[in-house]
Amino acid sequence: MKGLTKDRLWAIAVLTPSLLLLGIFVYGFIARTVYVSFTDWGNDPAQALALNPIIKWVGFANYQELFTGFLQGRFRQEMVSTIFFTVFFILGCLGLGLGLALALDRNPKGEALWRTIFLFPMSLSFIVTGTIWRWMLQPQGGVNQFPTAVGAPASTFGWLSSTDSIWKFDWNLLPIITAVVVAIVMGVLAYRAFASGQRTRTIVAGASAAVLLLWAIFIAPNLKMLPAPELHGFNLALIGIIIAAVWQMSGYTMALYLAGLRGIPEELREAARVDGANEIDMYRRVVFPLLSPITLSAMIILGHISLKIFDLVYAMAGPDNTFASVPALNMYLTSFRQNQFALGAAIGTILLILVAFIIVPYLSSQFRTEESH
Repeated sequence: MKGLTKDRLWAIAVLTPSLLLLGIFVYGFIARTVYVSFTDWGNDPAQALALNPIIKWVGFANYQELFTGFLQGRFRQEMVSTIFFTVFFILGCLGLGLGLALALDRNPKGEALWRTIFLFPMSLSFIVTGTIWRWMLQPQGGVNQFPTAVGAPASTFGWLSSTDSIWKFDWNLLPIITAVVVAIVMGVLAYRAFASGQRTRTIVAGASAAVLLLWAIFIAPNLKMLPAPELHGFNLALIGIIIAAVWQMSGYTMALYLAGLRGIPEELREAARVDGANEIDMYRRVVFPLLSPITLSAMIILGHISLKIFDLVYAMAGPDNTFASVPALNMYLTSFRQNQFALGAAIGTILLILVAFIIVPYLSSQFRTEESH
């Protein structure tokens, strides 16, 4: 065939096995998991581990059970905990990583040593990090004993065992909260589209934001997901896990920001100084805007890690600590301890959707940027 040169044939021959394996063991298994989530596999204990189980199609029953079922309060708390964990994890990594990068960008003495020290935690697995920090956050030892060094009484805070929570809200308000948050996002997109002169996108995004706000005001208050109020909030037991996660991944964001800072031409900084900008104005108007693509990339990667976090939580809090649990841990327990494979597949599919909400828009914007160039 015309166009199938020898090099193209070799490329096809080399790539075909990888594409087949990728299609089977990634996308094929994803499709299988989504299919299982629409069945009742595991709801009958007698059929869960049968050689030829009788599986029935139940549609969205498993998803309805997770979000409105009486026995799935743990999953709903885990979803809320994941949101809080993601927000504080990303902010902590970005803030600490940027601070370390700014310090190293000034070429301090022993910069190579400090850079190695800051990057070292990233070389550890989350299991090792979790084990180390679990020892440090024991209620009767570790950091709780630090006040005794200055003669103060030891702290009694339960880093991983606290049952207290703050910022509680009723799960029945989830439709309203979701609609308002999405409406705000669409409003921001409409404003950006208007500023860039994209009329069609401005109209679509603005109309979507208006519809969502109207739905949140007039329709969502009448939707009751549960027969009674169910309060969920930020469990204080997550604080220790967030600190450990930030400790491990802040070196990664530091490396990203440091590479970005070193890539900014010195001529731009000199030009800003010549125009009368002080150090604060230079960073605010020159440096930080140029680092925005790095910030976006770091947020995508960190958000992806936080949504599917499992090993760190397992190592630090154990599998049965509901106050520090996350959906990935619940998926493991539901699937392989309780043998409720369909319900576990539904949790996995929800996590896949959450990750897709982060990854797909980013990839789409990247492809559009490449095509424009």
